[in-house]
Amino acid sequence: MLESGLIVVYDYLVLYLGLIWLGLLCLGWTIIATVLYPLLPTHISRSLGRKVIMQGFHTYLASLSLSRRCNFDLSALDALRDQPPMIIAPNHPSLLDAVMVISRLPNVSCVIKAELMNNVFLGAGARFAHYIPNESIRKMVALAIQDFKHGQHLLLFPEGTRTTHSPINPFKGSIALIAHQAQVPVQTVLIETNSAYLSKGWPLFRKPTLPLHYKVRLGKRFDPPENTQRFIAELEHYFSHELIQGSAFLPAGSLSHDLTYAPTYHQDISP
Repeated sequence: MLESGLIVVYDYLVLYLGLIWLGLLCLGWTIIATVLYPLLPTHISRSLGRKVIMQGFHTYLASLSLSRRCNFDLSALDALRDQPPMIIAPNHPSLLDAVMVISRLPNVSCVIKAELMNNVFLGAGARFAHYIPNESIRKMVALAIQDFKHGQHLLLFPEGTRTTHSPINPFKGSIALIAHQAQVPVQTVLIETNSAYLSKGWPLFRKPTLPLHYKVRLGKRFDPPENTQRFIAELEHYFSHELIQGSAFLPAGSLSHDLTYAPTYHQDISP
């Protein structure tokens, strides 16, 4: 009884000290980025900002991994480094998805909600890294094309928001339009987890059942589309099929009672 109680206390400390640590990392960079932003040319701030965010997110996830209560197998993403411009398109089960992808890639831009550009923790860093706000599709396309010309990748979640319907939400048309206009491929990424932690509607300070497991694997790479509507339908079908197939490999007893939808989880997760 005492041992189980200590584990619960330890789990709370891991999660909430981790969130505080992430907040401090973001706030520290906010102060520095605010000072440097008007002083540096765009190409320097873009490159520096994206590398700093990558390192900050990597530090946060590494800290959680040290606890042995959170496991992240993200090594598949390393194969995308230094590859030609493309859209990186993952499914979106939780708030940690962008953190996980960005933590491995030094030259990736991100389409983010416009209101986050004024967020005290994220806004200054996002502006410094020249992330793309989702204000209008025309502006998103123009900024993405400009980024691709500089050899960058673009992180864009086809669902537009976190998954609420198993296995995946209906896709937005923006990913097809950007891929078509920029003539870049779309690399699918499949994020698998054993928990609904930080999924849509999950309270920030609600503790999930630990340990948490996350695994990222690369899916099919689609050529630039000619027909955007057909492409969206094909992409959505591909994700649905892959995520349902992935759920067939769930080890018995591995699913947490926290799950509010059906994410997928493979047993071969590295510690």
